[in-house]
Amino acid sequence: MPDTKKLVIVESPAKAKTIAQYLGDGYEVQASVGHIRDLIEPKNLPAELKKGPMGKFSVDVDNGFEPYYVVSDAKKKTVSELKRALKDADELYLATDEDREGEAIAWHLLQVLKPKVPVKRMVFHEITKEAIQRAQEATRELDTALVDAQETRRILDRLYGYEVSPVLWRKVGPGLSAGRVQSAATRLVVDRERERLAFVSANYWDLTARFEKAGDTAFTAKLARVQGTRVASGRDFDDRGAISGDVVRLDEASAAALTTVLERAGDAVVRSVDSKPYTRRPAAPFTTSTLQQEAARKLRFSARQTMSVAQSLYENGHITYMRTDSSSLSQQAVTAARKQAAELYGADSVPDKPRSYAGKSKNAQEAHEAIRPAGDTFRTPSQMEKVLRGNDLRLYGLIWKRTVASQMADAKGSTASVVLGISSSEAVEGLASTANGTDAEFTASGTVITFRGFLNAYEEGRDEERHEAKSDGDDAKLPQMAEGDELAVSDVEAKGHDTSAPPRYTEASLVKTLEELGIGRPSTYAAIISTIIDRGYVTQRGSALVPNWIAFSVVRLLEDYFGDLVQYDFTASMEDDLDRIASGDEDRVDWLKGFYFGGGDQRGLRTVIDNLGEIDARDINSVELAPGLTLRIGRYGPYIEVPSDDPEKPRRVNVPEDLAPDELTTDKARELVEAPVVGDRVVGINPETGKEVLAKDGRFGPYVTERTPEPEPTVDPATGEVTEAAPAAAETGTTTTAKKTTTKKATTKKAAAPKERTASLFKSMDPQTVDLETALKLLDLPRTVGKDPESGEDITAQNGRYGPYLKKGTDTRTLPSEDAIFDVDLAGALELFAQPKYGAKRSATAALKEFDADPVSGKPIKVKDGRFGPYVTDGETNATIPRGEDVEDVDFERAKQLLADKRAKGPVKKKAPARRTAAKKK
Repeated sequence: MPDTKKLVIVESPAKAKTIAQYLGDGYEVQASVGHIRDLIEPKNLPAELKKGPMGKFSVDVDNGFEPYYVVSDAKKKTVSELKRALKDADELYLATDEDREGEAIAWHLLQVLKPKVPVKRMVFHEITKEAIQRAQEATRELDTALVDAQETRRILDRLYGYEVSPVLWRKVGPGLSAGRVQSAATRLVVDRERERLAFVSANYWDLTARFEKAGDTAFTAKLARVQGTRVASGRDFDDRGAISGDVVRLDEASAAALTTVLERAGDAVVRSVDSKPYTRRPAAPFTTSTLQQEAARKLRFSARQTMSVAQSLYENGHITYMRTDSSSLSQQAVTAARKQAAELYGADSVPDKPRSYAGKSKNAQEAHEAIRPAGDTFRTPSQMEKVLRGNDLRLYGLIWKRTVASQMADAKGSTASVVLGISSSEAVEGLASTANGTDAEFTASGTVITFRGFLNAYEEGRDEERHEAKSDGDDAKLPQMAEGDELAVSDVEAKGHDTSAPPRYTEASLVKTLEELGIGRPSTYAAIISTIIDRGYVTQRGSALVPNWIAFSVVRLLEDYFGDLVQYDFTASMEDDLDRIASGDEDRVDWLKGFYFGGGDQRGLRTVIDNLGEIDARDINSVELAPGLTLRIGRYGPYIEVPSDDPEKPRRVNVPEDLAPDELTTDKARELVEAPVVGDRVVGINPETGKEVLAKDGRFGPYVTERTPEPEPTVDPATGEVTEAAPAAAETGTTTTAKKTTTKKATTKKAAAPKERTASLFKSMDPQTVDLETALKLLDLPRTVGKDPESGEDITAQNGRYGPYLKKGTDTRTLPSEDAIFDVDLAGALELFAQPKYGAKRSATAALKEFDADPVSGKPIKVKDGRFGPYVTDGETNATIPRGEDVEDVDFERAKQLLADKRAKGPVKKKAPARRTAAKKK
């Protein structure tokens, strides 16, 4: 039998390289590099389709929602190479990922390649030799239901975005866009900020004291009850600062008085001692969402960074598939984890029976196993140090610990709680006291771990929780005590606390909430967060996600006019519907008809759009802070509007860019409004031009500028008649006398007035105190330092978007400070240019990072620093790294994606030069 050639197609070159190692002779592995085709932009449709039902969405909504797909220019070369490889193949194996996207990629490959040889679908959730061999022996048919679900989601997002986004452009701002799940995620962040805005802090006090049994260790306990009534703590207050329940609220005065009474009361008596067994179970193995949450807590990874590193680990055969909402482990994985735990931590660290975990997701539709180390035998992190480093090793270690710990024994111990009573015959002013005086009870508890179990391997992190005052008594190390024992009391201390607003979402907590609400799926969490950040709806401040004011306008418009579409349960029910389509229980076309056109009690998207009515854009973009004090969200940012002397022209005060929405309280708004107006301060007169030099305050900070002074009027000494002076004839084409102005017939087009010079102040400068000399030096920038003795080029010092720098031709060097712009001399400048641009380890032309060859161009990918910031390039295509994204976080996968996105957009269209018209003859 002659040898047969089998073509295997996967998504990524890295995955192809790894799989090729495990396949026998006769296999050729190629990569599609993701999707090879997608919905075409409506503007790029063939002319004959633009006016038909396809024209609006590239989807025929009138005929079964048929989409119009096209192979992008960036993928034509890839498709040609795949077709060329298929010509010599006897079998085709489609080995894309085992999820909706992977199934859809395989389907698109079939549609474009049109193979005439047998086709087999090969799936696996880990890239090991054993897994690949098992997949070769258990191929299946393409799952068209999964393809239908992915296609429905893609069409759904196209309909939603193309119908809703134009409304945002007209009523909120140009360039905005609405996405089905992104809108829900943005609303979550905005709703949390609204809670913070409405939050009213409450003050309360508590007491702690130190107790000591003779000859034993002292410990701290916290006041729990006074006169038998529980003392109020932070959890007893609502978000409006109101207290609820039968509790005693201590203020500063009563807490101080109670402290004095208890210090004089004498010893405390042990009223009760309670001991209970303590048991703690290990956390389940990682799903996509829990991996993103824990990587954020423990490694400070963003969701995007976590998925990028996990993708690399998977494609190189180190972990199982990273997009999953299942927490179960295969039998091989359970055996491997139990065996490794016993070897490393002892036989008693493994329970008698293997643990099983039920998934929380209603429809676990992605890969059907948790994220774990690949293979039937796990490699420890120390063993992986030979092949992994940096973030790859850190994330692998986290996955390994969680997997092994999940099959280990419970941690066990005991928790002891003690109640200590102090009685005094003295009454406390401000507190209800009995005839017998004052009675106070303190409590303390402590846990002793007697068997660590899984804690030897791993302990799960926790998200930030709302502030609740804690004392050492919450987890104290307690001595042996019995009821009736007397303890000495010392160091009674009163402490004041303020309740805190609900914490802002972090990436970890937002992913957790999205999962709990059923919004999105494992493969979309990182993309959802990246999208709302990239679109400017949300800004990261440390780990917190802070909504920008523009997000408030967008969410308000969606709530007021698209209420059904941004309801959390509605968005989650869509995911359930897509799951039913994926399982074959729901028809794709019927569902899309109901979503778009409606039917019965259901309002369709088209119905909503057709009945929007009049939207008041000014109202949508306004927030009343107080009577006469209104926040407006304008095209160029937020500002506060207050009445002025002219009713037609209210006064506007810009809101600082770094002020978070919840920080714009009524008091802060009034402070901004009442602040002295900085601007139009005449610094002096430029002696060379006679122009006024002014200091002003603009949206982007204080600056200085020039202004031509108004000409003085002329007074006739004989008659006293005042005649307005006119500008010089050279500028206006007019001649002027004291009493009469005659205009010459223009023979040339009126010259445009020269633009006045402006310059930003340095950060160390104050617009109220800047002097004329400094202002003129700023206006004269860039400053010529001197000429390069070798090239003869001018060296200039100036300020730029990324700070102060020197420039010589196209070469630049960063200056250490803004003041150095004026201070650096030629010798100092030449010394800076003699140094490597990026420090001693890099030459002036070296890349910040270098990666393997791009799968499209075949050329190495580099990260470089350019005039407008860092960018990714393969020598043919340049892609700017988005603002806010750290260069250090850009890995090979992210670099490939940036280049692919840039190619998909096509070349930048240059504006045609304006046509010049010949001047008319006189």
